[in-house]
Amino acid sequence: MSVSDLSATRFPGSISGFLQVASVLSLLLVLFKVVQFYLHRQWLLRNTQQFPCPPSHWFFGHKVPKDQELQDILTRVKNFPSACPHWLWGTKLRFQVYDPDYMKVILGRSGYGLLLLNGETWFQHRRMLTPAFHYDILKPYVKTMADSVHVMLDKWEQIVGQDSTLEIFQHISLMTLDTIMKCAFSHEGSVQLDKKYQSYIQAVGDLNNLFFFRVRNIFHQNDTIYSLSSNGRQAISAYQLAHDHTDKVIKSRKAQLKDEGELEKARKKRRLDFLDLLLFARMENGSILSDKDLRAEVDTFMFEGHDTTASGISWIFYALATHPEYQKRCREEVQSLLGDGSSITWDHLDQMSYTTMCIKEALRLYPPVPGVSRDLSTPVTFPDGRSLPKGISVLLSFYGLHHNPTVWPNPEVCTGIFPT
Repeated sequence: MSVSDLSATRFPGSISGFLQVASVLSLLLVLFKVVQFYLHRQWLLRNTQQFPCPPSHWFFGHKVPKDQELQDILTRVKNFPSACPHWLWGTKLRFQVYDPDYMKVILGRSGYGLLLLNGETWFQHRRMLTPAFHYDILKPYVKTMADSVHVMLDKWEQIVGQDSTLEIFQHISLMTLDTIMKCAFSHEGSVQLDKKYQSYIQAVGDLNNLFFFRVRNIFHQNDTIYSLSSNGRQAISAYQLAHDHTDKVIKSRKAQLKDEGELEKARKKRRLDFLDLLLFARMENGSILSDKDLRAEVDTFMFEGHDTTASGISWIFYALATHPEYQKRCREEVQSLLGDGSSITWDHLDQMSYTTMCIKEALRLYPPVPGVSRDLSTPVTFPDGRSLPKGISVLLSFYGLHHNPTVWPNPEVCTGIFPT
C-alpha cells in the first residue's frame, strides 16, 4: 500500500475521532453551564429568601405583559413592603426597591458618566463638575431656555392649523436638545431649525426602546448573539450615530478654543459651561479625564439633559391637559406675571407657586426616569435588618416609591392638585 493510500484510509478515522472529542467537550461545556446556572440560581434564591415575591417560573421568571408593567409594580408595592425580587428569567434577577429608607442605603454606592461611575472616581468627577451647575451660571440661561421655547411655539403655530392633533414629544425633544446644546456645550445656531439633529433624537428614542426589548429577551443577553439580530444591528447603528454626534460636539468646541480670542473669552467667564469645564480640566491635567471619561460625561449629560427633560415636560402637559381646571389656574398665574408679551426671567420662577406645585406633582405621578439600576459592589444591610450580598442587581423604582401608600396616604390622589 502506498503512502497516499494509507493517508486516505486514516483520514476518515481522524475526522471521526475529532468529532467524538468535540462532542465530549461540548457535553462537558453544557454540563458545566447547567451546573453554573443551578448554583447561581440557588445563590440568588438563598440570598433573597428574606424578601417574599409573587410565584415565578424557574426559567421564564415573572412574565408580565408589556402593558401591565406599571400595574405590576403597584401590586408589588402594595403586597410586598419596601422591596421585592423580580425574576426576569433563569438567573436574571432585578431586586426592586421602592422604600425611601432602603433607597438611602443604596444611592451613591455604585454604578459609567457622572450618573454611573464607581467610588472615588465618581466623587472626583462630581467635585470637578459641581461649579457648572451653580446658580450664578444657571440664571442667565433662563433667557436661552425661553428663546428655545419660543422657537418651538412658533413652529407649533404653523403646524396646529394643519391638523387637529399634534405629537409633541419630538418637538419638545428638539427644544430641550437645543437648550442643552446652547447652555452646556456652547453651541451656536438652532438645533430645532436644522433637520440633521432629528436623526440624533431618533437614535436616542430607538436606544430607549431597544434597551427594554433586550432586557425581556433571554436570547439577547449574549452580546454576540444580540449583535447578529436585527435589534442588535439597529442598536449598534443607533449607538454609533449618538456617539458620532457627541464626538462632533467635543471636536467643534476644541477647535473653537484653539482660537486665542475664544480661549481668552472662555477663561474670563466667572463660571465655565459644562463642556468648557471638562476641556479645561483636561488641558490642565490630562490624567483627570481620559478620552473615554470625557466622552462618557458628555454622552450622559447630552442624553439626560434633553431626553429625560423632554419626557418630564411631555408628561406635565399630559397631566394638565387631562385636568383643564388646573391648567386654567396655571395659565392665569403665568399671565398675571408676564402680561401679554414679556418673557420669563429668573425672578419670576419663585412667584409661580401653584404652577410649581403642579409641575412637582406631575413629576411624582409620571417620573421621567421610572427607575435606576445599580449592581451592589459591597453587601448592604437595610434598616429593618434584612440584607443583600455583593453582586445583586438592584432597581431603584422611583415609580414604585412615588406610588407607595406607606409614603403617600393615597398615592393616586394628588393632594388636591391632580385628583384622579
